Amino acid sequence: MEQRFLKVPRNELGRDFAVGDLHGHFSRLEDGLGQLGFDPSRDRLFSVGDLVDRGPENEAVLDWLARPWFYAVQGNHEDYAIRHVRTGRVDVENWRDYGGGWFLDLSQERQEAFAEAFARLPIAIEVETSAGAVGLLHADCPVLFWPRLESALQDRYQRTSAACQWSRERLQQMNRTGIQGVRAVVAGHTPVAAPLALGNVYHIDTEGWRSGYFTFLELESLQAWPREVVTEV
Repeated sequence: MEQRFLKVPRNELGRDFAVGDLHGHFSRLEDGLGQLGFDPSRDRLFSVGDLVDRGPENEAVLDWLARPWFYAVQGNHEDYAIRHVRTGRVDVENWRDYGGGWFLDLSQERQEAFAEAFARLPIAIEVETSAGAVGLLHADCPVLFWPRLESALQDRYQRTSAACQWSRERLQQMNRTGIQGVRAVVAGHTPVAAPLALGNVYHIDTEGWRSGYFTFLELESLQAWPREVVTEV
């Protein structure tokens, strides 16, 4: 069943972390979690999407999605896969240039299996903390009042989901306006040298999949590891 907006209750046992774009580097993620002291029996991990493409371990994604403590939203690279299988309306050469060759070279049956798993991921997640809800999506929030996003994903799905998965406007404009009705929103998609907060929107794709490092943002405190958040208010 596809659920576009997922609400997750507060973690009463341990810690919740968000992590930036993964792009098929699950061994690096595993190493980072080890250094973080992540405990899968108590802690939870929330991915802001782009689980696959570019890296060498893309097919491990299904194993990760089966882990009960791992949550993810759809990124634009998951969107590539879903649209390719469902509509065929994807510029495959462009996608291959951006790391999609592993998927395009799979059998149709395997493509369908991955696309089905990606389609089950929500576009946005809301996680409750003791200080209020934290929202997660891949690229940007297209509404100024977070509680409206859930209905927008029903009523104007294509337009709203495209903005959630593809938009770079906030960072390009260094827009500090922030999103009302939520404690914070966490996004990836556009690389940053260090985790960056524009208003209450936290950008955490620090290119752990390339030459950077994975940022882990603890949702209760909004503190980042291994480097602190740079705040632009």
